Amino acid sequence: MFYRQNLISKIIKYGKICGEKNLTPGYSGNISARYKDGMLITTSGSANGYLKKKEIVYTGFDGISKEPGKKPSSEKLLHIAIYKKRPEFNFIIHVHAPYLSSFASAGKDLMTPVMAENVFYFGGIPLAEYALPSSTELVENTVKYFDKYDAVLMANHGFVVASKTIEDAYMKLELAESYAQIVLNTGVLGGAKMLTEEQANEVLSLRN
Repeated sequence: MFYRQNLISKIIKYGKICGEKNLTPGYSGNISARYKDGMLITTSGSANGYLKKKEIVYTGFDGISKEPGKKPSSEKLLHIAIYKKRPEFNFIIHVHAPYLSSFASAGKDLMTPVMAENVFYFGGIPLAEYALPSSTELVENTVKYFDKYDAVLMANHGFVVASKTIEDAYMKLELAESYAQIVLNTGVLGGAKMLTEEQANEVLSLRN
């Protein structure tokens, strides 16, 4: 029971931080944590920035709520697919952060090597093709990128990041949103000066 409550507290804590930083406006987005043979996930219609304990529901990897009367987020299938594809991941944050969502809605990825830090932490942030939110097509379009990447933009939708810890997932969300803003700003200044392939590979080698 303590472990469950600890996970719920973390979801609420980081949901609130996301709300305070305007990374998850209004009712947009959802957060989950791997738990037992399923996950704890925010309920349908909840707001990440204002979560209450009752707005987090234990859901099996079959997508069925294990708590009668509590309906999991409509994006539950996306979370399940990511957990199944990457067993080392324990937390997923999906948001509609303004700068990241701007790139997603413009049909632009964040694969260009503009900043060393983002090359190091992400390698790149690909763009998944559009599909109806909560659909199996959206799941298929998005989860395929998690074979190589930990974060993905979803066309005309938002951004999803997964990690072993919720702290790391959140930090990567902050980094990604800042990166999107920087790339946008460099466009105003005449365009970013990209790292060369050799420079990008040098940064990636630092991971080892």
